Amino acid sequence: MTTNPTTRREFLQDASTAALVLGAGASSLHAAGANDKMTIAVIGTGGMGTGHVRALSARNDVDIAWLCDVDAQRVASAAEVVKQAKGKTAKTTANLREVLADKSVEAVWIATPDHWHTPAALLALDAGKHVYVEKPCSHNVREGRLLVDAAQRTGKVVQVGTQSRSTPCVMEGIQRVLDGEIGEILVAKAWNSQLRGNIGKSQPGTPPAHLDYDTWLGPAPVVPYRPNMLPGIWRWWYDFGCGDIGNDGVHDIDVGLWGLGVTTQPSRVTCFGSKLFFDDDQQFPDTQYSIAEYAPDPKTGKKKQFIFEQRIWSPYVQDGYENGTAYYGTKGVLIMGHTVGWKLYGPRGKLLAEKTGRADLEAHHTNFLDTIRGKVKVNNATAMIGHLAATIVHLSNIAARVGGVLDFDPEKEVITNNEAAAKLVKRQYRDHWSVPKGV
Repeated sequence: MTTNPTTRREFLQDASTAALVLGAGASSLHAAGANDKMTIAVIGTGGMGTGHVRALSARNDVDIAWLCDVDAQRVASAAEVVKQAKGKTAKTTANLREVLADKSVEAVWIATPDHWHTPAALLALDAGKHVYVEKPCSHNVREGRLLVDAAQRTGKVVQVGTQSRSTPCVMEGIQRVLDGEIGEILVAKAWNSQLRGNIGKSQPGTPPAHLDYDTWLGPAPVVPYRPNMLPGIWRWWYDFGCGDIGNDGVHDIDVGLWGLGVTTQPSRVTCFGSKLFFDDDQQFPDTQYSIAEYAPDPKTGKKKQFIFEQRIWSPYVQDGYENGTAYYGTKGVLIMGHTVGWKLYGPRGKLLAEKTGRADLEAHHTNFLDTIRGKVKVNNATAMIGHLAATIVHLSNIAARVGGVLDFDPEKEVITNNEAAAKLVKRQYRDHWSVPKGV
């Protein structure tokens, strides 16, 4: 079957995604014109940040003016990548405010730890920059809402780093689901199954000389530095990350919600989550099973259900894929593997179609830049799209911590039946210049 791009556009517009970024008119988003190089900056040059630097350095339509990181060694390494690719150096700093004060910078890539994602994005939007922000787009539900509102208020483009949204193989699979090839979809499931490492146990220590630890903490509460907290390991700590459900899991959650066709927040969520395997300092569950229920669809009157399961101690290939999503329809099922491909089965398990293909980061960058330039009308991963997926992450983690079924108001985005859980929709901040307004 041939994909139908018109149907896909209509779906995204129904999700109220295109409107969030096109309020000011697509042709006016890139003030300098559509054909010249765009001046950009990368904030956060760790693993994924350096990946962005490498990909962006290979492009001829952008000029990396700034690299920002609180780790002097990492930012120097990223600067060398730019120099080798472009033959010139980028400015470096540990203070993102220097980057945002540069009026020549039109767009920023934010690849910081999770607790900096929304604060940095909000500052960038208020400084007049377009924003590409890594997933999850927020550290908590309230931050996600602030990001969506800021994108609408400023008229700037916000794209979340869920690159599956711009990957042709994934897009075709989702299109087949939305076009009804497996019937009506009432349930979707995503899973994250792989073997992670033990982070060990540690005592507070002294930050290395090349790390500006106070700036790294940013708006988060002040806690002592620990050697098993950086780099990358921050994602297993409540104050800074969202666990692996917010790391790898959110990719599959996002794709799962896309094919399920939901465009609102869930109305009920529950999650069992525990540390069944690791004996270490990580605070998030290594094993989770989450269920989210969506209010009846106005068109069909039927509820929809989304399931997420995680085992980060088991490299088990479930339904052919370590990480994946499944769409259960009334006439068949489509199973999709994260960055691998998909298979579509009809009645009695007959394989009807399949395709392979890896995630396309460069295509995601192109979609972001083309949206800014007004070359395309659909931003594939808007703030709202990212917020919907991140909310499943946050509510699942909250339910795992407090227990029970959480009643969630999809409009007000508050938990209505559990006082302890309701407090966790937001977070505690220290007195810091980066604390988001309105939290």
